[in-house]
Amino acid sequence: MKNQRAVIQSLIVLSGIIILTFSGCGKKGLPLAPEIKGQKISAPFDLKYISDDKEIILSWNHKVDIEKAFVKPRDFEIFMAKKTIEACVGCPFEFKTIGIVSMPFMEFIFKIEKGFKYYFRVQAIGDDNIRSEYSKTVQFESK
Repeated sequence: MKNQRAVIQSLIVLSGIIILTFSGCGKKGLPLAPEIKGQKISAPFDLKYISDDKEIILSWNHKVDIEKAFVKPRDFEIFMAKKTIEACVGCPFEFKTIGIVSMPFMEFIFKIEKGFKYYFRVQAIGDDNIRSEYSKTVQFESK
């Protein structure tokens, strides 16, 4: 009886050790720097475009928020995703960097091809590679 009780207690302790060893919060992400109030950079806004048959001109605005995001941008990174017009609705696409524009300019020109859907967004970059959230995404179809 004592041996059986000792085996059961050992199994309970061993089970507890296994549970504690393999429990966790899931896969960890990349480490993030601590956020200091206001030491953020505002996202670009009012992203729009003008186009003709050969190129698209993207333009946007940016404003420093004195209280919440007072870091001034140094550059703006432009991202684009592209898929054919016939591609399925809801099919995934991947944004890739297509250029960087330095302050004070907030305009980017890109050559386009017919038969594609283009998706553009912009992100502000400050000193020490501080990055804003993305602007809203704009879509353009070149038929």
